[in-house]
Amino acid sequence: MLNNQGPGTTPQIQRLIDEFNRLPGIGVKSAQRLAYYLIRMPVAQSEDLSDAILSVKKHIKYCSNCFNLTDQDPCNICQNSRRNEKLMCVVEQAMDVLAFEKAGFNGLYHVLHGAISPIDGIGPENLKIQNLIDRIKSNLFEEIILSTNPTTTGDATALYISRLIQDEPSINIRITIPARGLSVGGDLEYADQDTLRRALDGRRDL
Repeated sequence: MLNNQGPGTTPQIQRLIDEFNRLPGIGVKSAQRLAYYLIRMPVAQSEDLSDAILSVKKHIKYCSNCFNLTDQDPCNICQNSRRNEKLMCVVEQAMDVLAFEKAGFNGLYHVLHGAISPIDGIGPENLKIQNLIDRIKSNLFEEIILSTNPTTTGDATALYISRLIQDEPSINIRITIPARGLSVGGDLEYADQDTLRRALDGRRDL
């Protein structure tokens, strides 16, 4: 992140560059381009952007059931009686829910908000894993699809959850993972709808 005011900038511009540089995937050059684009943006458009950011921060929260992002609790998916309440898809991030919705998935979700990664200091206690186990115990799910990302951390998280469920005598549920039509090392949010649909249709027991 930039820390010093560069030549040709003002403190206000440098602060804007620094804030953009804080965002994931935004390097110094990209932060500079965004800052100068925003400066050229009409005032009304920049105010709309500011209002949208503030609205999200004020009104968006976690669903108390699935931990997806929502403006109401429970979220509209959990409240929808037409969903398959016996089928749950477990994903790492809320963005993954959007991907599966576009692929036509009609069950319920559980968002972990990350994956187990000891090197990054992320353990099971930092995720919504215990909430998942409690939810399975108190509902009549017949199948849980562990749709973590096909990465080392995603696979480790799926295996950890699978073992927790199998070690719980009060739980009798089918555990599956999507077919590996998904590219190894990729993120679900970037997968196309047809690939996700085929992966769901070809899921296998874990």
